[in-house]
Amino acid sequence: MPKNFVIAIGFTLMAASAGFAQDVVRHTNPGSNFPIARAVEVPAGRTTIYLSGAVPSVVDQAADPSTVAAFGDMQAQTVSVLNSINKTLDDLDLAMGDVVKMQAFLVAPEGTVDFEGFMPGYTQFFGTDAQPNLPSRSVVTVAGLANPGWLVEIEVTAVRP
Repeated sequence: MPKNFVIAIGFTLMAASAGFAQDVVRHTNPGSNFPIARAVEVPAGRTTIYLSGAVPSVVDQAADPSTVAAFGDMQAQTVSVLNSINKTLDDLDLAMGDVVKMQAFLVAPEGTVDFEGFMPGYTQFFGTDAQPNLPSRSVVTVAGLANPGWLVEIEVTAVRP
């Protein structure tokens, strides 16, 4: 094999690996401390992982499994769903800090979404001192989810570091 060919391959591999060293760029909202990113840039060459929607776990076994009482209020359900996502990410050797995009589907049984319940659950996982990485995020109000007791379903996209 010609020496120039080996050098060219080595240079190409170094240049390609330099792309992997680039960090995900999270653009915050200027003048705001709201805990979502305005945009997230993912460098070329990163592996993207799409997690299916996660739903809350039962918190009250005695309650009818088709009621909110079985799953808890908006904050309890948000924490439950994000704990489930965290577990799935951990199983994939990822963490919440690797999440770049979130879509939250929230039910408003009384006609108004309990955003004041959602945000305290969300901010336990994002924008903390321990985990400051913020995803871009959409929150959508839906008429209902597959189980009438569910108030929250969240899906995320993560990038392997």
